[in-house]
Amino acid sequence: MTEDEFKAIVRINIKRYRVYRNWTQAELAEKMDISVNFLSDIENGKRWISPANMVKFASVLNIEPYELFKSAEAQPASIASLFNKYNDDVVLAVSNSLKRVYSYYQAFVEAEIKKNTADMKDISVKQERKKQRPVIKKK
Repeated sequence: MTEDEFKAIVRINIKRYRVYRNWTQAELAEKMDISVNFLSDIENGKRWISPANMVKFASVLNIEPYELFKSAEAQPASIASLFNKYNDDVVLAVSNSLKRVYSYYQAFVEAEIKKNTADMKDISVKQERKKQRPVIKKK
């Protein structure tokens, strides 16, 4: 493997993990505390990064540093498989959040039903009273 091939693997992986996270260059650059132009130059092979920045990229992208050096052939069929260890935690967190939202929604709906039922009873009572009033005709 040549030096250029190695650099290409690293820059392709940086972009691949950025895109996987649905981050723009601006978002990743902000997280890395670097300019968008510098990140663009890295991804396009115009500039190279220091070992310290490689470690920082790995940290920000939530991967192990060695994963930046894996060629496409060494990558799993899907990058998603690298994140399977996080899936259970994510699913659990989302599930718990949805349960809380549903609980709040259910309580809100029940309160609204009680309020509307009470309002309907008030209207019904008022209508009944109106029917029972004697009609006084004016002469």
